[in-house]
Amino acid sequence: MKKLMLIGMVIALSGCSVFEKLVYRIDVPQGNYLEQRDVNQLRVGMTKEQVAYVLGVPVAENVFANDTWYYVFNMEAGKGSDYRRSVTLTFEDGKLATYEGDFDRPENFDTPLDQ
Repeated sequence: MKKLMLIGMVIALSGCSVFEKLVYRIDVPQGNYLEQRDVNQLRVGMTKEQVAYVLGVPVAENVFANDTWYYVFNMEAGKGSDYRRSVTLTFEDGKLATYEGDFDRPENFDTPLDQ
């Protein structure tokens, strides 16, 4: 009887991988969710406060170089493929100077707001 129960438990536990596709797995989003329409609002010369208003406060700031802001978004998909986007903004004298990232560069980025 013990051998039969042991064999049954081994078969049952090995079958768990068969049900993996039936198990619901949640998406786990982390970081700053951005869309292209948000990034399109960026302009050279914007202050840090203006950028924070448009994109929100960055999820990661470099303590040693606080003139560089990193916006990172990572989605660990329960089903399907993972998704990762990032944007790096650099400020000079408190004004937005450069943009690098996974989104398209804003068309009007080089046009300051005051013009």
